[in-house]
Amino acid sequence: MSQITYPARPGAARASLRPFLLRMHFYIGLFVGPFIFVAALTGLLYVLTPQIEAWLYRETLFTDSTGPARSLAEQALAAQEALGDDLAVSAVRPATEAGTTTRIMFSDSSLGESENRTLFVDPATLEIRGDLTTYGTSGILPFRIALDYLHRSMMLGNLGRYYSELAASWLWVAVLGGVALWATGPRRRRALPDMPAPQRCRWLHATIGVALSVVLLFISVTGLTWSQQGGARFQALQDRLGWTTPSASAALAGPAVTPSPHGDHGEHMPDPAVREDRLDQLDAVARAARAGGIDSPMMEIRLPKPGQAWIVREYDRSWPTQVDTVAIHPDTMAITSRADFASFTLVPKLIRWGIDTHMGVLFGLPNQIGMALVAVGLMVMIVYGYRMWWTRRPVAAEPLSDTWRRLPAGQRVLWLAVAVAVGWVLPVLGVSLAVFAAIDRLRSRRALA
Repeated sequence: MSQITYPARPGAARASLRPFLLRMHFYIGLFVGPFIFVAALTGLLYVLTPQIEAWLYRETLFTDSTGPARSLAEQALAAQEALGDDLAVSAVRPATEAGTTTRIMFSDSSLGESENRTLFVDPATLEIRGDLTTYGTSGILPFRIALDYLHRSMMLGNLGRYYSELAASWLWVAVLGGVALWATGPRRRRALPDMPAPQRCRWLHATIGVALSVVLLFISVTGLTWSQQGGARFQALQDRLGWTTPSASAALAGPAVTPSPHGDHGEHMPDPAVREDRLDQLDAVARAARAGGIDSPMMEIRLPKPGQAWIVREYDRSWPTQVDTVAIHPDTMAITSRADFASFTLVPKLIRWGIDTHMGVLFGLPNQIGMALVAVGLMVMIVYGYRMWWTRRPVAAEPLSDTWRRLPAGQRVLWLAVAVAVGWVLPVLGVSLAVFAAIDRLRSRRALA
């Protein structure tokens, strides 16, 4: 067996960190780049579509009828009668302004997690304007639900979520490594138009990456908070450090509503008579919530389970953020518990703002445009990276293991410890790193054969 001689490169003859970072950056781009590209593309589609969704469902979301609004109880009963007794009302979102519809939400076991069957009611005429599935606190409709699932899991369920977690887990590593390579690399003194094509490609790849580095780090971190494995680690850290988001408790000191014969289970609602009595309380609960400081037009009233309080929350995540929550006693209409955003500690506020910025909702249209530009820039940077690889692909490249062995012993111990620690915090990154090392080992053996 004879060892292949690789083309000489500046700095490759001596043990240094740069060759190792360069090879690691290449592996991330080659193997994880497609996943990051897909996440950027689907995120771009999601962030640009609120206006498209409003147009698609305009007949459902808006109404031309005039006149005073009927009571919330009448609106909820109209929706309940339209469906019959198959499903029970779980929450009500009153119309936010004149010309918009009220959302009457029903729990449906046939739908996915955080999904509701929602009837859209004209507040003035009680006409049912639509019957759609809505999702999450944002209340997105089927068009954007599909885009959300596409971005999060490629519509492959929980297994598919590992694709987005892989992208988020490696994005911050690729960004930091790229910035380090840019900072330690040679300076290009030629003007952009005078550069040879390969050099221009490298310059554009590096410049876009450095320019977007801070935002890309932010997107990576906020994306990881939603992930399955890394997100669970983050949630455990929040709990341990007391960074959890405060919430209003629905618990009461004593039973306030007669329990149903089925007991207090999430899948069972009270019998129709008790349910109708609860719907009759909707307007009183809304008035109590308004008197208690719930002043956003974006208000959701959640019906209580037996022996619990009503929960009324704001869901306006734009700026300024309005996400206060109160619990209201069903007998006295007194507020029994509350969680006001103004009283949140700094970390829960930053988490809330970070997630909403990631979704493009915190600052409205400027936030949408900014996130869209970042997504486009990320995709362009990945394309330039693949172009660099494609033009140089016939050249035999040095295995990662060789650059690793040339590092000083102290650096190898340090980076190994960092890899183990990060791999434990982000298991998907740790497993994929082991796969990279295995592929590199096989390649190195083939080179020596």
